[in-house]
Amino acid sequence: MKTAQFFNARRLRVLIILACCAGAVIAWRLIDIQLVSHRHYARAAEENRTQIIYQTAPRGRILASNGAVIAGNLPAFSLYYMPAGRPPDKEYTDALAADISLHLSMPKEEVLLKLNSAFKSGKATLLLQNVSPRKIFAAAELRVYYSGLYILEETKRYYPPGPFASHMIGYMGAMDNKSWLRLGGDADYRLNSRIGKSGIEKHYEADLKGRDGGLMLEVDHVGRVKRIIKDNKWRAGSDIYTTLNFEAQQAAQDGIKNSLTGRGAVVALDPKTGAVLAMASAPDFDPNIFTPYGDEEALQSKKISIPEYNLAIQGMYPPASPFKIITAIAAAQTDRLDVHEEVNCTGKIVLNGREFKCWHRHGEHIDFMKGMAQSCDTYFYTLGLKTGASHIEQIERMFRFGRQTGIDLPFEKSGNLYGPAKRARNKTYWFGGDTLNLSIGQGELLVTPVQMAVFAAALASKGKIWRPYYIERITDADGKNTFVSAPQQLAEAKLKDGVYELIQQSLKDVVDNATGRAARIKGIDVYGKTGTAQNPHGDDHGWFVAFSAREGQEPDFAIAVLIEHGKGGAGAAAPVAREVIKAFYGIK
Repeated sequence: MKTAQFFNARRLRVLIILACCAGAVIAWRLIDIQLVSHRHYARAAEENRTQIIYQTAPRGRILASNGAVIAGNLPAFSLYYMPAGRPPDKEYTDALAADISLHLSMPKEEVLLKLNSAFKSGKATLLLQNVSPRKIFAAAELRVYYSGLYILEETKRYYPPGPFASHMIGYMGAMDNKSWLRLGGDADYRLNSRIGKSGIEKHYEADLKGRDGGLMLEVDHVGRVKRIIKDNKWRAGSDIYTTLNFEAQQAAQDGIKNSLTGRGAVVALDPKTGAVLAMASAPDFDPNIFTPYGDEEALQSKKISIPEYNLAIQGMYPPASPFKIITAIAAAQTDRLDVHEEVNCTGKIVLNGREFKCWHRHGEHIDFMKGMAQSCDTYFYTLGLKTGASHIEQIERMFRFGRQTGIDLPFEKSGNLYGPAKRARNKTYWFGGDTLNLSIGQGELLVTPVQMAVFAAALASKGKIWRPYYIERITDADGKNTFVSAPQQLAEAKLKDGVYELIQQSLKDVVDNATGRAARIKGIDVYGKTGTAQNPHGDDHGWFVAFSAREGQEPDFAIAVLIEHGKGGAGAAAPVAREVIKAFYGIK
């Protein structure tokens, strides 16, 4: 008897413990729902009775330094159907589909499919997005006759100047899988979002995007639309002000376009800060082809292919005669330059039984100033041998050849440094002929147009080497600056007293009296050097590297022009530089 009572008491205790545990679990769930996770469950409940139609925020603008809009927005519209109550009869649906098809140029069958989907689900359904104002006005009239049609105003990206600095500005495109993995966690992105795919549009996506708005719709227990609860206002993206000089940039693009080949690059910098005043690369593209209205997309049936290769930062070429400035500096720094010493140019020089030709037979009495002005290879062959390749390479490194400039653009090339020290590291020999090639900027030496622009800016500022930058400031929708750029000096090429003055004097003479005459401008002091870069794959490339100032003032503009297959810098590149310099100073 006692044993039975013991087991009954034991069972009772177990039952009480189980009941207490179950009660504790229920109590914890109630505390979790009511207190700990209240916001989560409240939001879930809210979403169960609401539906949201997202409204894309206007994208921030991209502007030139003078405020001209490079990338802006145009009105675009989305047409929705919001079912309410019982589905209409077939006659009504057919008439609605026929009218929408007529006014918006959509196939009637496609409209019917979307309408029937809306009736079946009871949810607001997108019929057509990114509609032009011309088309949407006709659709607006249909709302008088058909209830449930709703027009949502949005925007689409638009580039007023077309192919203006297109490699820098970039373009827009549809969200892809890779982008979704990167951005999909942000509530403002959806699978049909359009995002920046290159250039500033991609690099500053977070600033340009803005915050989307939209309509919050009340739906019943089966998801059918009952009414609009709230219209959430979007917040526009931030505006980005670039350092680009609008007139200089346009002149650079027009100059390449009207050149002998229509191919090349122009980079212009402020030698006092490194700000990019112009950057053009051709072939270029019009980013508007990626942002057509929805009713224009039928014209874009073929896959678009564009020249994304930015010659300004990725194209590598021998620097040719502008590199003679480096040879001259190396000679002056080592006290091997006698500006009055003359060379007899017979049109060639013979070294170890091999001929190295000059582009022209200049004759006798070629001193430094004439050698620079007439770009005499024989003079610089002689000067290079006298100076020594190792000293030339040291100056080459001082001006950061063979290194990226640090401009904030992807895929910048570093070029190729050329000299005996690098050869030694690679465990290969250096020959006398290599010194001759190095002296005139040929051989294995390779540079990009942006590197040459940085070099020109350093000559203008007497040694200051700046990191090129192209963003001046970023301003949010309230007009507050969220970012303001600060110039960054990377290095300073310090030379002996009088060397920069000598180089500037010789470059002024090149433009005033010799191969750079095509760049002369009345009232403007232009200092420059032409060049013809040998090209084993076709016609030679044309260079012109220069800096300028208003007459008698300090230089405030530096430029490098490269015309692919232009045959020579004097005829192909210098005239382009002249027009860009004139545009910068407002000379008509």
